[in-house]
Amino acid sequence: MKSTMQEGPLLISGILRHGQRVYGDSRVVTVTPDGYREATFAQVAARAEQLSKGLARLGVADGDRVGTFMWNDQEHLEAYLGIPSAGYVLHTLNIRLFPEQLAYVVNHAEDKVVIVDASIAPLFARVRDDCKTVEHIVVVGGTAEGLGESIAYEDLVGAEQPGVDWPQLDERAAAAMCYTSGTTGDPKGVVYSHRSTYLHSMTGLSANCMGASEADRVLVIVPMFHANAWGVPYTAFLAGADLVMPERFLQAEPLTRIFKELRPTLSLGVPTIWNDLLRHSQSNEVDLSSVRMLTAGGSAVPRALIEAYQQRFGVEMVQGWGMTETSPVCAISRPPKGTPTEEEIEWRVKAGRVVAGVEARVVDEDGTVLPEDGEALGEFEVRGPWITGSYYGDASPERFHDGWLRTGDVGTLDRKGFMTISDRTKDVIKSGGEWISSVDLENQVMAHPKVFEAAVVGVPDERWAERPLAVVVVAEGERPEPDELVDFLSSRVARWWLPERWAYVEELPKTSVGKFDKKALRARVADGSLEVVLVELPASKPASS
Repeated sequence: MKSTMQEGPLLISGILRHGQRVYGDSRVVTVTPDGYREATFAQVAARAEQLSKGLARLGVADGDRVGTFMWNDQEHLEAYLGIPSAGYVLHTLNIRLFPEQLAYVVNHAEDKVVIVDASIAPLFARVRDDCKTVEHIVVVGGTAEGLGESIAYEDLVGAEQPGVDWPQLDERAAAAMCYTSGTTGDPKGVVYSHRSTYLHSMTGLSANCMGASEADRVLVIVPMFHANAWGVPYTAFLAGADLVMPERFLQAEPLTRIFKELRPTLSLGVPTIWNDLLRHSQSNEVDLSSVRMLTAGGSAVPRALIEAYQQRFGVEMVQGWGMTETSPVCAISRPPKGTPTEEEIEWRVKAGRVVAGVEARVVDEDGTVLPEDGEALGEFEVRGPWITGSYYGDASPERFHDGWLRTGDVGTLDRKGFMTISDRTKDVIKSGGEWISSVDLENQVMAHPKVFEAAVVGVPDERWAERPLAVVVVAEGERPEPDELVDFLSSRVARWWLPERWAYVEELPKTSVGKFDKKALRARVADGSLEVVLVELPASKPASS
């Protein structure tokens, strides 16, 4: 027996039309060097229509890739909507990739046109001659040297009239693509379908997730090239939530002004952004009174950071978990019902609770599925309608297992669906036969009031095979000595976790999406360029015996 339901495809053009018709008065605010500029959803949708026509005039056809090398701004949102609605494929380019990786992803995806913000055009100019498939460069916000012949975005959009009959596409067709950050080899391409993007966007409307609505004003700090800004631009367009686009102004001082003047209710960013803002608040007034929730993701969120935002600003910070391969939202750390207020932090420090539509499990090294008891430690595998089942032009069978995506994250899963991430498979430390979680150890070090940031990596040890090295960035003020930090940790972690190796740096290396770059730290250890201080631990040996 079949249903009587209609079968309209789930398309990006449907998201565009809904925001255009139902929430046409909602606004997109872009931060500029001189203040702000605004446009309504109706105006943004009309310009997205004009963009699609302009690209067709350049010879872009169904399935062709259009790259965006842009900040979070109004024009980028127009590309988000107009490119896939027309049947083209949006390819968001990471503006922080090394030149050789940037050229690689442009060529691998076979981008036909690239839209570039003028302020970062010199970064793209470095690879322009290496981009063999790019036929046209479109420049937003001014002129740019070094790109060769280019087209002004406003000339392209302004030459067309709004109004278009969007094609009825197969909802399984490619809508957008994004490449992983490439920290362990060449970046890998993930291709999102219209269907997967639509379903993922609907999840953001759920009260169990972000609960985005027309009452919200969303400050999108997470870059739009980072897993499609966690899907927020599409979710906001469906919800009618105002969007605030910070463009290049991502430092603590301009963000403070944005929060005060534009009064966002919801904002999303990586922990380093929130850490910088917190440090700024120690000597400057930061007004977060409009905010109902901050979300953090991309790397583990320290407990101390969540607590500090609650205590200093009265703001709920929740973390989410996901990857480029998962669109990315898979889990979000909203405490379960009935949780006493004083115990909510115990749930918000977890990676998150699996959202509806996603399945997660943990498996051991042999692929055996482990119990969901919050104790069995294994690698997370996930599956669902917005989880990739392959990579673009790269089979990588080792990344998939029995129809599930192998995430590379190690942790536990409990019966309520809460994920606790202990480490990445490549970062977990095995010392004397015992596992040490670099993530947990980092969070405990960063709980010290004199520590701004800390990263932990495993280093070779003759006796124990591997031991933790803690690399610390000191907060403003006096530097804590290793003995002080070890004493602080003694009541917080197991004895064999205590690091006897410490290093101090002005700044931790970070990947293109703001995570600690542990590969770079290990390289500095290997070449001897990192000054390491050895300390005597309270016990003579770190093993658990």
